[in-house]
Amino acid sequence: MNTGAITDYIDVAQLVLYAFWIFFFGLLIYLHRENKREGYPLETTSKRRIRVEGFPAMPKPKTFILPHGGGTRQAPRQDQGYPLAAQPASGAPGSPLHPTGDPMQDAVGPAAYAIRPEVPDLTHEGTPKIVPMRIATEFSVEGRDPDPRGKPVFGADGVAAGTVTDLWVDRSEPQVRYLELEVGERRVLLPINFAKVRSGDGHVRVNSICADHFAGVPTTASPDQVTLQEEDKICAYYAGGHLYAMPGRSEPLL
Repeated sequence: MNTGAITDYIDVAQLVLYAFWIFFFGLLIYLHRENKREGYPLETTSKRRIRVEGFPAMPKPKTFILPHGGGTRQAPRQDQGYPLAAQPASGAPGSPLHPTGDPMQDAVGPAAYAIRPEVPDLTHEGTPKIVPMRIATEFSVEGRDPDPRGKPVFGADGVAAGTVTDLWVDRSEPQVRYLELEVGERRVLLPINFAKVRSGDGHVRVNSICADHFAGVPTTASPDQVTLQEEDKICAYYAGGHLYAMPGRSEPLL
């Protein structure tokens, strides 16, 4: 027999190849199971509400220790999320969901949000990451950029909705995350991704919602910090406006 041969028909190279195939197949199964820790089991939109797990089955719950003494969290979770205020457009599988009430408030479609902890996102040092500049005094607006503070905010209908009172910055990734607005007697946040600050005069334009919709923007429990859950709800509200703010936006283009 030649070097490396075990029998006349099997050698070490074959065994190594077979072992690699078995390892690779097991790795694919393991990664696919771990991928199901979030978002499974699936639920159909039919009236029978069939639960879909697929192959392989969902993994057993694993406990993760959160940083900065934030407790623990299990995945997969057993919570069911918020009630779905929508119904299928037809009985066919995969039919689009139509909101049953106020689409800007029902958290459906682009206005949907994830269930997240009611705690602020933290820096590596354990302090709130996103805070207004009145607290993060080490931040300032670059002199060549427009400063929208004190300037009006206009909705998609061109009507003034409020005034910018402050900028909320990210301490970990130095940049502006939100504009703080004064809308009547309320203080609300506007994600910077949904705002267009005019370079000339600093006026702010929001194309996703109209002026009267600013009264319904979810607020924060604290005037100086925003929780993970509040961030999702705020961003989802503005995102929902791209489809639901005006009747024509949810109609076909042709």
